[in-house]
Amino acid sequence: MSIDLIKVNDYIDTFVRLIDEQRVNAYKGKLKVGVDLGTANIVLAVVDESGQAVAGALQPSSVVRDGLIVDYVGAVAIVKTLKEQVEGLLGTTLTYAATAVPPGTIDGNRKAFSNVVESAGMDVSNIVDEPTAAATVLGLSDGIVVDVGGGTTGISILKNGTVTYTADEPTGGTHMSLVIAGNYHISFKEADELKKDPARQREIFPIVRPVIEKMASIVKRHISGVESTDIYIVGGASCFDEFEEVFHEEIGMRIIKPAHPLFITPLGIALNGMK
Repeated sequence: MSIDLIKVNDYIDTFVRLIDEQRVNAYKGKLKVGVDLGTANIVLAVVDESGQAVAGALQPSSVVRDGLIVDYVGAVAIVKTLKEQVEGLLGTTLTYAATAVPPGTIDGNRKAFSNVVESAGMDVSNIVDEPTAAATVLGLSDGIVVDVGGGTTGISILKNGTVTYTADEPTGGTHMSLVIAGNYHISFKEADELKKDPARQREIFPIVRPVIEKMASIVKRHISGVESTDIYIVGGASCFDEFEEVFHEEIGMRIIKPAHPLFITPLGIALNGMK
C-alpha cells in the first residue's frame, strides 16, 4: 500500500510552520491534543475535529531515556510550559490530551507517561502506541513503521490496520551522538548539537553511518520472513539526508521517509486524542 506522500508532507510542513512562527490555524469543533514524551524532544500538538493542524510547541529535553521517564519532575515542568505556551496562542485552556508509549511497553511505563500528562493539568483522553500514532498520519494500514528515536528504535509491522508485531531496540540518536563525541573528543552535549547542524551533515554522516547500518541490520532481523513491502521511517534521529539510502542498501526494500520525521508521531498522537 502506497501513501500520498505529497499530502503527508504538506500536512507536516503546516504543523512545523505553526511551531516556528508561534501562531495558530483557524479551527472548527473540539480540539484534540497530543503529548509526545520523546528522548530528545517533548512535543505538544493540537488538531481540530477534522484533523487539521492547529498549533504546537516543542522543547528539547533529556527527561526520558530509552523510553523510560528518568526525571518525572522535569517532564511535568516541560509539559506544563508547552501547555501554557499553546494556551496563550489559542486563548483557551487545554483540558484533555493523549500520549503515546513505545511499542511493547510495560504497563508501569504507560502509567508513568499518563501521570506526567495529568500532573501537567490535563486529563488523559487516550494512550496509543507510537507506531499506531505514526500510521495515522501516514494513512497507512499495511507496511512497516520504523521509529528512530533518541534512545530506542521501534519496529512495527501493520496488516489491515492492525499492529501484528512490535519490537523496541536500544539504539537511536543517543548512540550517534556518542560516536560523534568520541570522534571529535568533545562532550556529549556538544556532539548532540553538532549532529543537529544541517551545515555539518556532509561532514558528520560518514561518522554516524556505521550506527545507521547497525540499526538497519537490526530492523532486517526483526522483519525476516515478512513479504516485501514498504518501510516507513519516522523519528527525529532519522533526519540525515542519506539515512534512508543506508537502510535500502542493507534491507533491499523501498524506504520512505516523510518530511520532518520528528513531528509525525506527535501529530498522530493528537489525531488519536479521543478513545
